[in-house]
Amino acid sequence: MKIVIAPDSFKESLSALGVAEALAAGLRLALPNAELILAPVADGGEGTTEALVRATQGQLVTETVTDPLGHRLTTQWGILGNGKTAVIETAAAAGLHVVPVALRNPLLTTTYGMGQLIKAALDKGLRHFIIGLGGSATNDGGAGLLQALGLQLLDEQGHELARGGAALAQLQTINTQYFDSRIAQCQFEVACDVTNPLTGTTGASAIFGPQKGATAEQVQLLDQALAQWGAVIKHVTGKTVSTLAGAGAAGGLGAGLLGFCPATLKPGIDLILDAMQFDALVKDADLVITGEGRLDYQTAYGKTPLGVAQRAKRYGIPVIAVAGALSTDAIELNKLGIDAAFSITPRPMSLSEALPETAHNLTQAAYAMGSVWAAANRLGV
Repeated sequence: MKIVIAPDSFKESLSALGVAEALAAGLRLALPNAELILAPVADGGEGTTEALVRATQGQLVTETVTDPLGHRLTTQWGILGNGKTAVIETAAAAGLHVVPVALRNPLLTTTYGMGQLIKAALDKGLRHFIIGLGGSATNDGGAGLLQALGLQLLDEQGHELARGGAALAQLQTINTQYFDSRIAQCQFEVACDVTNPLTGTTGASAIFGPQKGATAEQVQLLDQALAQWGAVIKHVTGKTVSTLAGAGAAGGLGAGLLGFCPATLKPGIDLILDAMQFDALVKDADLVITGEGRLDYQTAYGKTPLGVAQRAKRYGIPVIAVAGALSTDAIELNKLGIDAAFSITPRPMSLSEALPETAHNLTQAAYAMGSVWAAANRLGV
C-alpha cells in the first residue's frame, strides 16, 4: 500500500514537513507495512522553498540581506535539484513575520532584500526563477526589489527615491541604464493566488494594506503612490500593469515583476505541484492525505488541499484531508475532490490550547484514520 502525505503547513504551529512527519508517525502505528511518501506542499507562501527543495533533492542557500525595515537579515533561498532553478519566497526577505507588530508600517517597508536574493542567484548562474508571492510586509510595488537590481527611481529633482511605498508618490522618472542586464535572459514564474489589480478599491493598498499596519489614511496615500508607480512604468516601458489581474499581489510586487522582468503569474499550487513533479509521485498511490490549518470553502480558491486533491483525482485516487478547524461549509469540498475531511482537535479547546498540541493531535488523527482504513480493507469494503 502506498500513501502520499501532502499537506500544507499549519500556520503558527507546524511547517508542512512537520505536519507530514506527524501524520506519518500515526500511520506507521496503524499501517506498519504501508509505503509512506512524504511530499509536503506549499502554494507560494511561506514554506514554498523548503517544500520544493526537499521534493527535488535540491539545496538551501543562506544569504544576509536587507529586511523590510532596512536591517540585516539572514535568510534562505533554494536551488532545485535540476541545478538550474532558483526558488525565492517573498516571505523570506520581505515577510510580515519578520517585522514586529509595533513596527509594521507599509509606508516604509521595502522588498529590497528580495532583489538581493535574485542577484545572489544570478551570480550563481541561475536564470530560471520560481517566485512565491505571499506573506509580505510591503506595499512598495516591488520597487525595492528592482532598486536592488540597479533600477534608479528618480524624483523631480533627479534624486533617487528612498525605499518604501510612500516614496513612490514622488516618482517622476526611471533610469534603466544600470538595471541588471542578466534579467533579460531570465524566466520568472510567479506563484500568485490573487487577482487584485495594483490600485483602487480592490487593489494592493485597500485590500492588503491594513493587515500590514496601514491606517485608513495611509491606505489612501499608498494607493496614490502605487497609481504613480503604475503610470511611470507605463511611460517608461509601454506596459500597462496597473489593471492586470495579480498586479496587486504582495503589495504590488506583481506589478513590479511584470513591468521590468520576463515574468508570468501563475496559480501558486499548480506551479508548485508541477515543479515537484507531483503527478509522478501520486499516480500509483492507494491513498492521498492532505491538509491545512483550517478547511472551509475558501480552500476551494487555489489552496493546497484542493490542488492536491484535483491532481489525485486525475488517477482516481481517494483523498482525505485533515485540519485543525473544520467549518460547516467544508462539506462542499467533497464535490471538488476531497472525499473526506476530519478535524484533528480531539475535544473543545481554544486556539492557544490547540496550537502546542498540533503534532500530537495530527499523529492521533492519522492513527485513527489508518486503523479505519485497515479495518475496511480486512472487510473488503
